[in-house]
Amino acid sequence: MDHSDALHDGEAHSDGAPVMTNPRAEAPQGTPARRPGASGIAGHAVKGLLMGMADVIPGVSGGTVALILGIFARLVETIHRVAAGAVALVKGDQRQARTHWRAAEFSLVLPLGVGILLALGIGSLTLPHLIERYPVITSAVFFGLIAGALPIPWRRMRARSGAHYALAALGVVGAFVLAGFAPQDVAEPALPAVFGAAAIAICAMILPGVSGAYLLLVMGLYETTLDALGGLDLLYIAVFTTGAVTGLAMFSKLLSWLLDRRHDATMAVLVGLMAGSLRRLWPWQTESGTLIAPPEGGALLLALACAAIGVIAVVGLTLIGERSAVVAGPEER
Repeated sequence: MDHSDALHDGEAHSDGAPVMTNPRAEAPQGTPARRPGASGIAGHAVKGLLMGMADVIPGVSGGTVALILGIFARLVETIHRVAAGAVALVKGDQRQARTHWRAAEFSLVLPLGVGILLALGIGSLTLPHLIERYPVITSAVFFGLIAGALPIPWRRMRARSGAHYALAALGVVGAFVLAGFAPQDVAEPALPAVFGAAAIAICAMILPGVSGAYLLLVMGLYETTLDALGGLDLLYIAVFTTGAVTGLAMFSKLLSWLLDRRHDATMAVLVGLMAGSLRRLWPWQTESGTLIAPPEGGALLLALACAAIGVIAVVGLTLIGERSAVVAGPEER
């Protein structure tokens, strides 16, 4: 690990902002984490519900929720460990596979997975209706959620240089341009296209600031995927799941390396991606993505109030995440 980028307990920025701990600097490689109790497992399942709901919404990322709740780095590291163990097993190295799997926090990812799957099922039946019926209100709430979360990765940087500001700016531009693409609609996609789209979308779903649901919308598979989930199209779901697992295994290795070796730079890019993604959540825009000026009067005040609710929700979730991390202790972080 590059210790110039690692974060340590008890440090603070010169401006007084607390520095969050890098969980992978806490224990030697291969050291298993302490198992949480039943309440901790239930808490992880609730966090999975929140992540799953976010993943269903175009413009919002489950990775952003993981970042807010303080489990992002642990989640990425565990996914990487599980995937690395599977690769080692395929190569016939059972000892290396066991080493990777002992270091994986299954007590974190399994409850998260249950919560995410449950949320995807519920969200596929309810959220599209809410978004269609109350587009301004829902967009305003999500806008507030993302805007309120912007300081989180920024606070977790140990140092800030001109290069970090430049990376953040590049992230803003990239996400802003991506968010301006017009949605497509493919009624009957080929199964290889479903596999590829799932591999791309799942990477975005764990990356704060990039919405996997929105990428599916751009690729024309958002409505089709929701219909397949709601209608239990087992073939579609199987192909989509296989693509998602494949993409997640490949991307988690890169993201884990970046968080270990280029932590501050990665966080700077995430800040930019989250800021640029706000374009997609602007409450007033055409179907093609053209931004429109907000109206005057009560409609604007209502949208501002909803955005404020989103910001307050993020503050509350952040406090919960930080409190649970303190209670857990360094062995579990």
